[in-house]
Amino acid sequence: MTSTHTPVDTPERVALRAAVSSFAKGHAPGGPQEGDGALALWAEAGKLGYLGVNLPEEYGGGGAGITELSIVLEELGAGGCPLLMLIVSPAICGTVIARFGTAEQKERWLPGLADGSITMAFGITEPDAGSNSHRITTTARRTEGGGWILNGRKVFISGVDIADATLIVGRTEDYRTGKLKPCLFIVPRDALGFSHRHIPMELSASEKQFEVVLDDVRLPADALVGDEDAGLLQLFAGLNPERIMTAAFALGMGRYALDKAVDYARTRQVWKEPIGAHQAIAHPLAQAHIELELARLMMAKAAYLYDAGDDAGAGEAANMAKYAAGEAAVKAVDQAVHTLGGNGLTAEYGLARLVTAARVARIAPVSREMILNFVSHQTLGLPKSY
Repeated sequence: MTSTHTPVDTPERVALRAAVSSFAKGHAPGGPQEGDGALALWAEAGKLGYLGVNLPEEYGGGGAGITELSIVLEELGAGGCPLLMLIVSPAICGTVIARFGTAEQKERWLPGLADGSITMAFGITEPDAGSNSHRITTTARRTEGGGWILNGRKVFISGVDIADATLIVGRTEDYRTGKLKPCLFIVPRDALGFSHRHIPMELSASEKQFEVVLDDVRLPADALVGDEDAGLLQLFAGLNPERIMTAAFALGMGRYALDKAVDYARTRQVWKEPIGAHQAIAHPLAQAHIELELARLMMAKAAYLYDAGDDAGAGEAANMAKYAAGEAAVKAVDQAVHTLGGNGLTAEYGLARLVTAARVARIAPVSREMILNFVSHQTLGLPKSY
């Protein structure tokens, strides 16, 4: 394959990409890691400093940005061992706490998030709200002592079973007025009234999905992250990295599948020449490569804007990057399976399970249709239908 460098890659980023690529290829013969293997991989990646490259140096991180963290996730995926919780724990939760947390919250959580000894889940999606954050009904009520009581439900929350805490998106009780006041709370896994139920998924991934119930969960005043009246800004400070990192996840998966297909097409011979010599095989693979590269450039732009502090510009670019990467990954995986024919469905080659996994980037954390809605009215200025 050609160079994986992007125009914004510095020598340090080139070295990071090479190091993570080597690390990944040494740990995964293919596909998502399972069970204890995923936990061991997470722990080792944390010790090497890969999990916290975006977090402040004073708290044990690498002092870099989302650009570097997206490199880590993309290369892990391209090597066959993607870590979904990279999107959640350091990218969303770590970023929000680093930008808006108190000194005590940073000291309590960031060192562990940086070295992987602490994992944090993120709870925003609700059964009746879908992608509409304005319909979130998880409520937070102040107590007389200055603390909080949380009530609500969340669904499709990744990694709750292994997380030490969950960053929950709720609303102050005046949500009935229609005024959006999202607030973010750190809820420890052992908090009374906090429970989770596994949602069985037909998806091959070590990270499981859960429904979370908050039943009169009592939290101290310092569980609130940031300013109660600036919740929307704080929320999107986490959602932009989420979309960038989802793009990285999809791109790594697409690259992994494409590499498998290209290697197979070079060597599989049933007539005079290897099947890769035939344009019916070669051209779709070339097209998949082009579309992955275009999506990578959009992701690099989004990460650059975010790291530069341009939240508005990053929001637009992050949505576009997530859309482009999701589409490119699905096409790359589909073409890879098709290139291998019957072998593409065997456990030996590890591609068939990616058919389902690749679709995740089209659906989560926000559907491609909602991204098209965003671009339609935010970028193009067209009227809303909702």
